[in-house]
Amino acid sequence: MTAIQRIGLGLAALGRPAYINVGREGELPPDRTVEAMRAATWEVLDAAYAAGVRWVDAARSYGRSEEFLAGWLDDRGHPGITVSSKWGYAYVGGWRADADVHEVKEHSLSRFRAQLAETRRSLGERGAVYQVHSLTADSPLFGDIALQRALTGLADQGVRVGFSTSGPAQAETVRRALDLQIDGRRLFTTVQSTWNLLESSVAGALREAKAGGAHILLKEVLANGRLAVDPPPALRRAAERHGIGPDAVALAAALAQPWADTVLSGAVSVAQLNANLAAATVVLDEDEIAELAGLATRPADYWKRRAALAWT
Repeated sequence: MTAIQRIGLGLAALGRPAYINVGREGELPPDRTVEAMRAATWEVLDAAYAAGVRWVDAARSYGRSEEFLAGWLDDRGHPGITVSSKWGYAYVGGWRADADVHEVKEHSLSRFRAQLAETRRSLGERGAVYQVHSLTADSPLFGDIALQRALTGLADQGVRVGFSTSGPAQAETVRRALDLQIDGRRLFTTVQSTWNLLESSVAGALREAKAGGAHILLKEVLANGRLAVDPPPALRRAAERHGIGPDAVALAAALAQPWADTVLSGAVSVAQLNANLAAATVVLDEDEIAELAGLATRPADYWKRRAALAWT
């Protein structure tokens, strides 16, 4: 598989008017109506497909991301696209950038059933991967056998069932979730975790998950835009050596992880996407990878700063 085929497009910052990514504001339509954001999403999807990207990731909480993606798929008719989505958070922002609350989390059987029905109304049977959104080690899912069996039932229908993780205890969550079995069969076969040059603490657990047969997706590889907008000196130097942007180097570092299957770009414009996709042209050497690995911060500090990012 080529590097470009390992890059996917995440719609977290395109499916709703507000999100926490920095460097997003000037790239989006000034009037973030549903129509304007749909057009922006389709433009980025067109460019991604033309470049060879074949994985698109959405979620019920990403505003109208599933709706936008479904409309694009219906209109364009492109084959060979893997669609992943997520359930567990509900979008409650009312299409307002200044909403007090944008999403609400609930890992319950009723939420799963309701959101699976909503996803299928939008995407039909095109969702190849369905994930628990932001699973944590204290999620009620771990003690809810009925919910686990419902997820197994979805897997029996040919859908790959997985989970995403966030927070300083991602590694613990990954290991605990991959230990779950129903009738001797592993419940989850995909894992989507935050990994980037500032927060790499989940790497060991993801390496184990890959060895166990799971498909590994990496999200927030630009640290919600921070690595592109305000790159650390080591990242800036690497970008200058290769003649590309720091965003592409950060993505290239993610692609360099041998256990990573799919690396998601969160681009919101064609310009951002093209800058990100330059990662596919770069091979970092061992010295560069080692130097960039030194950018990692304490997970608690990283997640505290992420929690402080404003929805704009």
